[in-house]
Amino acid sequence: MYLTLRKAVLEQNGYNVIGVTTASEALKVLREAPVCATVADHMLHGTTGTQLAKEMKKIKPDVPVVLFSGTVPKNLNGVDVYVNKGEPTAEFLRILGEVVQRYRS
Repeated sequence: MYLTLRKAVLEQNGYNVIGVTTASEALKVLREAPVCATVADHMLHGTTGTQLAKEMKKIKPDVPVVLFSGTVPKNLNGVDVYVNKGEPTAEFLRILGEVVQRYRS
């Protein structure tokens, strides 16, 4: 449900979004598609967002990883930006816009 909502908000704000529901799907998409940023939750089935971030950085170290979660991890290794799910949507969009702009520069 959260993925569907967040995807709709991002698309309404001009982003092309590839939504996946598992870490293995995320890694597959990252290998195969042109991606300028990733957004992941921390609490995932079978892994964590920080573990996923480390794997993503092995594939494309220059692509920013945004951890968007209500659970703050003990460390942020591999994560470029942490955004709490409680942040207003406008703030999330502002932060993501900055991340994408830095990647494109």
